[in-house]
Amino acid sequence: ARFALGWTAQTLAERPGVASRTVLRIEAAAGLPATTLGTMQKLKTALEAAGIEFIGTPDDAPGIRIHQPAPERARDR
Repeated sequence: ARFALGWTAQTLAERPGVASRTVLRIEAAAGLPATTLGTMQKLKTALEAAGIEFIGTPDDAPGIRIHQPAPERARDR
């Protein structure tokens, strides 16, 4: 998903506030990565906010769709 956005591991890591080495470790893992559910949720949320939709399941045609990113919420006025 990050490649589809043209993001580096550092860019993906900065969005939810995780370490870039964590992103690289997760990407290098075969099967389920050794990380917390919270970290995975943070990364998923960051990618979804950028317009990624995860489709399929890990066992049945996993993939992504790319949409326009969600507009950022207005800051306090």
